[in-house]
Amino acid sequence: MTISMIATYVVKPEKMGEYMSYTKKCEAWIKSRQDLFKEAKSIKLFSHVTGSFGGFVEMWEFESLSEMEKWIVKYMKDKDYATYHTEFMALIVPETYSINIWTSVGELR
Repeated sequence: MTISMIATYVVKPEKMGEYMSYTKKCEAWIKSRQDLFKEAKSIKLFSHVTGSFGGFVEMWEFESLSEMEKWIVKYMKDKDYATYHTEFMALIVPETYSINIWTSVGELR
């Protein structure tokens, strides 16, 4: 059963340019650290507009809850995590940040 970890947030309007550079840096980091991200089946980034400019959704897919948990433990211990997290939090409106875990309950088509 696929598990999806969904993170949503709004980027500070004055930080949008920096955020776009940050996403390119993260993409390069993820590609260079396949060992750190191997549990993720996919990692996708979406933009959305629901009354606020600069809304984003990250979708991380994992094969199972145990695979996601294994990745979280490994990720939180990584030496680069604190740097990336600090940089990310400076770019977003902190109170807009949320993470939800989704599990599939069926397919309608």
